[in-house]
Amino acid sequence: MAPKFTGKLFITGKIRAVTGLHIGGSKAALDIGGIDLNVIKTAIGKVPFIPGSSLKGKLRTLLAREVGSIAVSAKQLKGAPGIHDMSPEAIYISEIFGFPGDAENETEVPTRLLVRDAFLDTYGFEKTFSEADLTDEYTEEKWENTINRRTGTAEHPRQLERVPAGADFDFVMIYNVYDDGKKDAHIKHIRRAMRILEEDYLGGQGSRGYGAIEFVDVELSERTVEDYEANNSRKVVEADFLGKKAKTS
Repeated sequence: MAPKFTGKLFITGKIRAVTGLHIGGSKAALDIGGIDLNVIKTAIGKVPFIPGSSLKGKLRTLLAREVGSIAVSAKQLKGAPGIHDMSPEAIYISEIFGFPGDAENETEVPTRLLVRDAFLDTYGFEKTFSEADLTDEYTEEKWENTINRRTGTAEHPRQLERVPAGADFDFVMIYNVYDDGKKDAHIKHIRRAMRILEEDYLGGQGSRGYGAIEFVDVELSERTVEDYEANNSRKVVEADFLGKKAKTS
């Protein structure tokens, strides 16, 4: 019998860029002297954002590293060539983040965590960077190159676009709650992954110093099936989800 849906938990707050953030987008044409590597932006307004798939994928990857696995399906867990078996206690990774859509015989396991795109706080950005000399309205330009290790000279210079340090993005993650008793354990793992991510990186060029982020003002709230029926608002469960206020006080 499939588990019964009982409500939703909401993890909300801001993602702050501690260093420049580059999550790549696409470019229709290459302009002479223009940016080589763009950041992803909305179609209207050309505002940078963090795709939900990028944030969700990074959280999943960090948890998988803990158990030495990159498996994402039951088929891989059984020992597909080149894939390390995931330990039984790490099945929670697929329970939280879901299986691939084309996986066979895995439809009985619902995806718990939904991650929305995180959009730039444009009002806060304009206040913070009102006097900054930016390349674009919301981004800066940085030159990158590679070093020839034999000669010590710089080669292949290119222009890379990034969101500057100090920019905030509003994020929402939604966890679907079922009556199988796994909620508390899953939320613990998500919380841990978020803390690890703060000391890792998000997006590209992480080894070059890009992508350091901080989660700010993170709150956990809930809305049960009964709340949806009565049209009640969310109730705050934890006003300081990552325990930062307690740590600094």
